[in-house]
Amino acid sequence: MRYVMIGLGGTLGAIARYQVATMIQARVAAGFPWGTFWVNVSGCLIMGLATTLLTERLVVNPQWRFFLPIGFVGAYTTFSTFELELFRANTEGAWLIGGAYLVGSVVAGYAALWLGVTLARVV
Repeated sequence: MRYVMIGLGGTLGAIARYQVATMIQARVAAGFPWGTFWVNVSGCLIMGLATTLLTERLVVNPQWRFFLPIGFVGAYTTFSTFELELFRANTEGAWLIGGAYLVGSVVAGYAALWLGVTLARVV
């Protein structure tokens, strides 16, 4: 059953990742990978909320831990794409964009994860 939950969550997370990143990137100027950036930040927020709610606040079937944090968020966040975009920016000489992307992703992602944990604990 755990593999079914991971697979279902992963399928939905991958589709959500594509839709969100594409929607965002289509609405902003090219150059900075805003779609992936916001997918990763929102994924950190979802991970903080989900893991805290599922382990500290709610009494639910443990299978939900396989569906949401492992399946959905695991497929939704795009760290490997982040690394590839960072590599491309740097190898193309866009050091300022690459540096802003690296620092911004780490700082905003951590802040979003912390916010998710904090929000889940006060709900």
